[in-house]
Amino acid sequence: MQSLWFFDNVNLFKVLCPHKVKIYTNEHNFCSYKKKDYIYIEADAANKVYLIEHGKVKIGYYSEDGNEIVKAILTKGELFGEKAILGDEKRDEFAQSIDNETSICPISVDTMHDLMRDNQNFSFKVYKFIGLKFKKLERRLQLLLFKDTKTRLIEFLDELCVDFGYDCDKTGDYVIKHPYTQKDIASLIGTSRPTINILLNGLKEENYLDFNRKEIRILKKSA
Repeated sequence: MQSLWFFDNVNLFKVLCPHKVKIYTNEHNFCSYKKKDYIYIEADAANKVYLIEHGKVKIGYYSEDGNEIVKAILTKGELFGEKAILGDEKRDEFAQSIDNETSICPISVDTMHDLMRDNQNFSFKVYKFIGLKFKKLERRLQLLLFKDTKTRLIEFLDELCVDFGYDCDKTGDYVIKHPYTQKDIASLIGTSRPTINILLNGLKEENYLDFNRKEIRILKKSA
């Protein structure tokens, strides 16, 4: 296992995919999905984990009355289906491509366990990632239950700043270059796209932020 392959610009950590690990090369393929294709649905067998090479994947479930609840929207370099590593046999959520060109690296649970057993540092990162993901989900559920929509948006922007932001040297603003559409953000904080648009424009009028399709700038004087 001297030739290990890592994705470029991984968001959370550089995670291993078996595709170019010599002993797995011949038995491993990437999977491609179009927008609205399901990678898996609730009650499917949980025998793989998945790493996103490129594209976006929505993770969620349906409530008893049929409403879609979005838990996460994941992008390049992020892992999902990870509860299979912990022993879950059936999926309790769905994973759906929301990009027309989503490429997924599937990893069988057995292969994942082999990789974790052979690489202690990798194993530590996987378990740390799972813990952080559960913590983020718990925080998001708290926001949905106890915060108004504007507060949920502002705290979500704080999350984006941690994951995708940097300080702009020229102005001192916090610049967030993110992969989400307004519809994605609306799904993640439990509101509608028109409401997100109204709130973002309201925050812009308050000189809290400026934004365009791919960038949100938290203005220095409001930070």
